[in-house]
Amino acid sequence: MSRTRVLVVGAGFAGYQAARTVQRRLRGRAETVLLNPTDYFLYLPLLPQVAAGILEPRRVTVSLPGTLPGVRLVLGEAGRVDLAQGRVHYRDPEGRQGELAYDRLVLAVGSVNKLLPVPGVVDYAHGFRALPEALYLRDHITRQIELAATSDDAEERAARRTFVVVGAGYTGVEVAAQGVLFTDALVRRHRDRGHSAPPRWLLVDIAPRVLPELDRRLSHSADRVLRARGVEVRPGTSVAEATPDGVCLTDGEFVPTRTLVWCVGVRPDPLVGELGLPVQGGRLTVDPKLQVPGHEEVFACGDAAAVPDLTRPGELTAMTAQHATRQGKTAGNNVAATLGVGEQRDYEHHDLGFAVDLGGTSAAANPVGIPLSGPLAGAVTRGYHLAALPGNRIRVAADWLLDAVLPRQAVQLGLVRSGAVPLDSKAP
Repeated sequence: MSRTRVLVVGAGFAGYQAARTVQRRLRGRAETVLLNPTDYFLYLPLLPQVAAGILEPRRVTVSLPGTLPGVRLVLGEAGRVDLAQGRVHYRDPEGRQGELAYDRLVLAVGSVNKLLPVPGVVDYAHGFRALPEALYLRDHITRQIELAATSDDAEERAARRTFVVVGAGYTGVEVAAQGVLFTDALVRRHRDRGHSAPPRWLLVDIAPRVLPELDRRLSHSADRVLRARGVEVRPGTSVAEATPDGVCLTDGEFVPTRTLVWCVGVRPDPLVGELGLPVQGGRLTVDPKLQVPGHEEVFACGDAAAVPDLTRPGELTAMTAQHATRQGKTAGNNVAATLGVGEQRDYEHHDLGFAVDLGGTSAAANPVGIPLSGPLAGAVTRGYHLAALPGNRIRVAADWLLDAVLPRQAVQLGLVRSGAVPLDSKAP
């Protein structure tokens, strides 16, 4: 190599910020290389709005070459990390093998769907961690409503109009809240066929309430919105078995359905466990400076890293986009410091609050610890997303405006077949 190379693996929230920070800090003193399966950064929090037909897919994808000038993008998926030789082996989108040498390595490989040993889930559930999954789910929901409208079998119509979401965290709540508005709009288009029964949405979770990560006031606000829209919220309940014809819940009820959306949570990318390094809960052990002990040239951040929470001694930071974004910046600064620019610092995060978009003008948010609900929370939530997006802000705002004044466009595009989105697929 003609000059020092910093290799960032993964372009999620952490990897994107790490690559941008390294490039800005070093200003060409080192080569910054970003290894990622796609040429875009995916803004995951807005995926439910893609599935509900509010946002077009490209709105939540931010071009890596277009927003990271000076960073060399290599398309590929990391397969093996040779720590002794300082090399990362990868496979490109066409299946060819390659390798990249590095002087500094930032592992930001993110997370994948969290699987539980529930019979039938891998075969019949739809995951929700990547753009293909959101696109497929949008087509699938549209198709179920349209097939139900043409069926003369009452039981089939009911099953196709029943949607079960597992997991009442941020993603599951938003999918259910946005989804019920979407299906209500779809059903209105088919009322002339005499089948006007409203769709049935169930949100189940083993937790005692929705959004258990938030305080009870915000949890209750979200619960009220969901129930007011007709969503059946089932706390303390989960799926015992999934079949082609429906799901059996842990309370013994069998729910006929063709749609099971899996939003249980995430787990670190399997690559972390293949490194042969110490892990905590499947996440790579790092020190407060995000360096891997025994390998000072290697940093890790985001969902793949077990980062000590200095504000809560003895605990690890949560696997959230907010942490990943700030850890990426810290990792980038610390990498630059090891190359003579600036000083290293510990990662210390102070919670700025969370926001959950419930569709329409509804949301639940607690910016800087102030609990909000209703239209004010909705405005704060959308303002937060626009601020956090590294691109496409005007396009996203335009789609929101169009959705508020025009009927929602809902057609099957057929861009993604079900075989392309297995439940355990890796997130880009």
